[in-house]
Amino acid sequence: MNAIGVGAGLLVVSFVLGMLLTRLAKTVAPRFGLVDKPGGRKAHKAPTPMGGGVAIWLTTVSVLGIGALGLLAFRGQLPAGLAVHVSGLLSRGSELLLILALGTLIMIMGLIDDRVGLHWAPRLFIQFALATILVTQGVRITLFWPFHSPILCGALTVLWIVGLTNSFNFLDNMDGLAASVGLIAAVLFATAQAMVQSLFVPAVLIVLVGALAGFLVYNKYPATIFMGDAGSNFLGFMLGSLTVAGTFTRPEQGYSPYSVLSPLLVMAVPLYDTCSVVIIRIREGRSPFQADRRHFSHRLVDRGLNAPQAVMTIALVTLAGGLGVLLLPHLGAFGAFVVVAQTVCLLGLVAILEVAAPPPPRPAPGSLSSNPSERHDAEAKVEPAVAADQPGPSA
Repeated sequence: MNAIGVGAGLLVVSFVLGMLLTRLAKTVAPRFGLVDKPGGRKAHKAPTPMGGGVAIWLTTVSVLGIGALGLLAFRGQLPAGLAVHVSGLLSRGSELLLILALGTLIMIMGLIDDRVGLHWAPRLFIQFALATILVTQGVRITLFWPFHSPILCGALTVLWIVGLTNSFNFLDNMDGLAASVGLIAAVLFATAQAMVQSLFVPAVLIVLVGALAGFLVYNKYPATIFMGDAGSNFLGFMLGSLTVAGTFTRPEQGYSPYSVLSPLLVMAVPLYDTCSVVIIRIREGRSPFQADRRHFSHRLVDRGLNAPQAVMTIALVTLAGGLGVLLLPHLGAFGAFVVVAQTVCLLGLVAILEVAAPPPPRPAPGSLSSNPSERHDAEAKVEPAVAADQPGPSA
């Protein structure tokens, strides 16, 4: 058994467990009031459970926990090709435990938001607090001279993790969208890090991929369960933390230092969605924390795509923009510039196509979309007078 075999085993186990737990969540979630009801800006036609995020979290934690116990219990019986890596994996166990613990806390925060609704300010405060705790324990972005100040790297790490947490919360607005983009990102991150001989974080990412794939069995259109804020916050936090904890380059072994750009390329689409929505809201004289239907996915639907087509389009753009990270470890400065320029041009093309023709008239505020396949879940929860998902996390 080699590392590829172990990775395949982790993927299969986490996929099966994720599918089973998601199916279980469909039954259990309504008993705890975790149901997204139609009405207002929400276009789904029947009350839908929101426990998918708990299933994703529980799958990830369970598989990693069982795997760690297995390493400890059967360390002496492992093949030589795997045993040589055990010490390194176990030495980073405390780091993984910290990331999972903080990810659990942010999942619980999202779960409370799904159940009773939280204002954006305390949610944003909790996100910053948890990201700061991670940084104080030594998990931070590593940059090269002259950008190697611990304070600068720590601040960028906090902004990166909080930004991705909110970006995935923003993305969770159509069936299968956040999970599909998260799955593609996790696969690209795992592959890019494995290419530079990293094993620890890729193993964790593979488990997350399996959990998301199992969830997507029930979340693809027409979805019978949503991940809710619990899932989108957990997914964004985990991807943000794992990109920081992972290794994308090893210059001492001949791999290009420009691989540190990998996270930006893979996450270009979620960040584009977040930035464009905030700019639109400010330009229209509204608070950037006011929930609406102006996300990238909604704008694609406004231009004639149905929701599954919009999700597929965003997934393909994410993949196209991120594939270049598989080349970065072997490229010099010029090659890295070309890969980055290619992703920037791709986003520029998307932006041009978005504004090339005016969208059709939008439905009146509070009315349902005429597109029956469009779904607005976490961000569309409405309190008596104010949207409950104002983007600390859910916009």
